[in-house]
Amino acid sequence: MADTLANKDIVLNREKRTAIFRTLRDRMPAPTTELEYQGPFELLVAVILSAQATDVGVNKATAKLYPVARTPESILALGVDGLKRYIRTIGLFNNKAENIIKACRILIEQHNSEVPRSRKELEALPGVGRKTANVVLNTAFGEPTIAVDTHIFRVANRTGIAIGKTPLEVEKRLLRSTPDEFKKDAHHWLILHGRYVCKARKPLCGECPVIDWCEYTKKDVS
Repeated sequence: MADTLANKDIVLNREKRTAIFRTLRDRMPAPTTELEYQGPFELLVAVILSAQATDVGVNKATAKLYPVARTPESILALGVDGLKRYIRTIGLFNNKAENIIKACRILIEQHNSEVPRSRKELEALPGVGRKTANVVLNTAFGEPTIAVDTHIFRVANRTGIAIGKTPLEVEKRLLRSTPDEFKKDAHHWLILHGRYVCKARKPLCGECPVIDWCEYTKKDVS
């Protein structure tokens, strides 16, 4: 944690925060998730599968699953055991299969087979927590939500954009402090920056486009 959290007294001013997001936007004008999907339901399933798994691993599984079953009805028809055959390469696949089957049943019975657009209804689905709901709301429906995963938690604390000890604390601070023009895409900019530049073990500070405004105290530009 000490390596991740910036000085708790550091709070980037609006000018620096704006510069960071503007730079990330210039590099990625139209960022999006690396999960492969068509429509809100496929995204929902993919995000449920992505917990403690890589997007690459999820995409390999759904590339085989979706040609066979890509609606709540068709996945429900597979049953838990049938679904497991497609996702067994993904961590926690037993629990995920059960949750997805239960979620499909709820979508059919309560939502006319449509993915709901409210946080409350999304979080009522098995396997869907706040982070998953945020991803769906943002990516599928364009809501200005920010799903704080390990990458965003790290980047927000290292740079000083949003200091917090928990993902929820970081999320709330990001929502309060991120200028409105950047909120819709902030989730994708930060996660991609954390995945490919501001890495956990060895951040690539020498390649970082926002290093001039970053408050990380252990920069290594060699």
